[in-house]
Amino acid sequence: MARLSRLVTVAGALGCAAMSHAQVSLKTVVDLAQRDSTAVKMAEADVAKAKAAYEQTRDAYIPSVNFGTGIPAFPSVGFTGQPPSIYSMTVESLVFSIPQKHYMDAARSGWRAAESRLKDAREQVALDASNAYIELDTVNSEIVSAQQQEEFANKLVEIEQQRTEAGVDPLRSLLVAKLAAANLKLALLHLQTRAATLSKQLAALTGLPDGAIRADHASIPEIPKISPGDGHNVLNAMDAARFSARARQQQAAGDKETNYIPQLSFFAQYNRNTTILNNVNDYFKQDLPANNFTSGFNVQVPLFDMVHRAKGRESTADALRATAEAEQAARQNEVAIAELTGTLRELQAQAEVSSLRQEIAADDLKTVQTQMQSGNGAGAGPGAQAQMSPTQEQLALIDERQKYLDVQESDLNLAKARLNLIRALGHMQDWLNEVNTK
Repeated sequence: MARLSRLVTVAGALGCAAMSHAQVSLKTVVDLAQRDSTAVKMAEADVAKAKAAYEQTRDAYIPSVNFGTGIPAFPSVGFTGQPPSIYSMTVESLVFSIPQKHYMDAARSGWRAAESRLKDAREQVALDASNAYIELDTVNSEIVSAQQQEEFANKLVEIEQQRTEAGVDPLRSLLVAKLAAANLKLALLHLQTRAATLSKQLAALTGLPDGAIRADHASIPEIPKISPGDGHNVLNAMDAARFSARARQQQAAGDKETNYIPQLSFFAQYNRNTTILNNVNDYFKQDLPANNFTSGFNVQVPLFDMVHRAKGRESTADALRATAEAEQAARQNEVAIAELTGTLRELQAQAEVSSLRQEIAADDLKTVQTQMQSGNGAGAGPGAQAQMSPTQEQLALIDERQKYLDVQESDLNLAKARLNLIRALGHMQDWLNEVNTK
């Protein structure tokens, strides 16, 4: 059913992509990534294993019934040591054990830790898919601007070629224009390679064919501004570490008490005896009865067991290590939050600077284009400003597009930093709720 559900989701995504010129929403990408992720699948397997481990400790109190049968290959002669039987049935169960209660608690904590790791894996996959999707959307927009830059640069080379041939500009101006065009071409190739890599990354995350995803900008919600002062939500990774430490502590408690507390269990057995193919009645005063039943309680009292004492010390050491690891994970997350907060402030300032530079470049471009259309009006007298040339217009166009590219890149870095901070603060589910409602 799970495989069928995934196939239906993939088919729906591909159908929507075909109808909307290969556009796939961020919600669909995140959903497919969480379904197809290897990390999520491994975490799901860990949850199933942890649940089975808990059920194994709990079911020790449920009677187990076993049936066995056997037929002798050759007739038995003499006293064999135990009555011959055609079949037997045994019933066994644990009745009272304080250490077993600790083992059940440890298995339950391990189960909860596995569930928290599964939630954490799903959030990490959602973060990776969101970052890749938003970056692909930005890079595709940057490619459009870079292509415009390339057109302006080619026009600049053409203008400089004519001016050089006419003797207006030196050869160096033409070479500089060609170098600028080559650099812009290289930058465009870099963006195209980056977009192809992101496309493959998203294909690997979602299981869709390479190139089947084109980002739909309208499906990306605004990333909320968040700071450590807004408080922490549930951190699944921290919960997993705490539950793992608790499981180790409970396991150690059970191993320790095994050395001191008796254990009570119940047993019952039925044997169907036979005198066929044996002479067992020759050794007893009365004939061997066909039906035999026995039951009772088994009390196990620990007196001296160095193996279990050593096991208790080992479990205690594991518990101390798990507790220290949980504390270390919490401290590392606090450090990561501090680093992300500082980086976020820097990126916000950088984005503001890039935006102002782009506005200045756009205003300079308008000035150049206005003077190109109407002339500078200064005349040809002494001290008059030189008339704007087509070369200056192309340079202004190129510069304005470059500043716009810088703004897009700054906004992308700011968006990724905000998402990472949201994840570190435990608010990833809030972001996914925004994605699902978009």
